[in-house]
Amino acid sequence: LLVRHGQASWDGEDYDVLSETGHRQGELLGAALAERGIKPDVVVSGGMRRHRETVENVVAGARLGSVSVDVDPGWDEYDHVSMLAQVPTTFVGEKPTPAEFQAWMEQATDRWIRGEHAEDYHEPFAAFTGRVEAAVQRAVGGSQGTTLVVTSGGPISWVTSSLLGGGAALWSRLNVVCVNTGVTKLVTGRRGVTMVS
Repeated sequence: LLVRHGQASWDGEDYDVLSETGHRQGELLGAALAERGIKPDVVVSGGMRRHRETVENVVAGARLGSVSVDVDPGWDEYDHVSMLAQVPTTFVGEKPTPAEFQAWMEQATDRWIRGEHAEDYHEPFAAFTGRVEAAVQRAVGGSQGTTLVVTSGGPISWVTSSLLGGGAALWSRLNVVCVNTGVTKLVTGRRGVTMVS
């Protein structure tokens, strides 16, 4: 189960901290999993604070007690700040409006995924996707039972896109619609890894 972290503090000084809503989302997801009888055998967290805080809230909401959590930075989000730094800003005020920010982010993302300027990034798009694919293999390799991975929208969107054969174009479309504490279910079997929901 791939879970996107709860709502982060978008307008706060540190985006990597969950908002009050984000904490509650994690608790509600944990309770929903428990109601369905889903108890993970393995819990994996990306290395970011918002991932850890979401895991803590899911565990509390599911009343799992003391749980061992494997931290795997392969599930970390891409660095959107460094991406944005590569594209000049065009907004007028001190802070962009939501529409201005969205346009800026789309330009920055497009430049990043094209790979024409890979040397401008500490993690080019190809390195990001390779890192996520390696994290998937670690998560499914030899694991029996249910693994719960708390990560971010970018990695979840890449896993989904690559399993559907959509590549970077589909990733761009999915990445902007991956919701907080949404769950993507994968299964492993003789066909390898398959997305089921």
